[in-house]
Amino acid sequence: MSTSETSRFVRIRAELVVEVIDADAVTKAALGRIGDDPDMPEGERTYTESAVTEDTAEAIAYLIDPSDLAGGLPGVELVQASWSSEQIDYDPDSPEWALGEDDEADDEEDDEEVGLR
Repeated sequence: MSTSETSRFVRIRAELVVEVIDADAVTKAALGRIGDDPDMPEGERTYTESAVTEDTAEAIAYLIDPSDLAGGLPGVELVQASWSSEQIDYDPDSPEWALGEDDEADDEEDDEEVGLR
């Protein structure tokens, strides 16, 4: 397939597992970013402050922004981004936590859905 026949769009999938070693520092950083946002409406600010104070995963989701990863790349424009966070039980020695295995299973399911298998 020539370059002109390929899609210009690229999906990047990333999965991160972080260990929170200082929940208060995470919450403080999120509250600081919220406080520094001059464009956030007051009602949304109150809700967001409450969410990041009550849930460290929400604070982390507020601090991590996919546009920071793609912003400023030459020749690239971020078209769409979504992300979420959740608290999990994590065992790095468990085979369930091997990176990329879920993606391969998802790719096989996607292939089956469009009749490629």
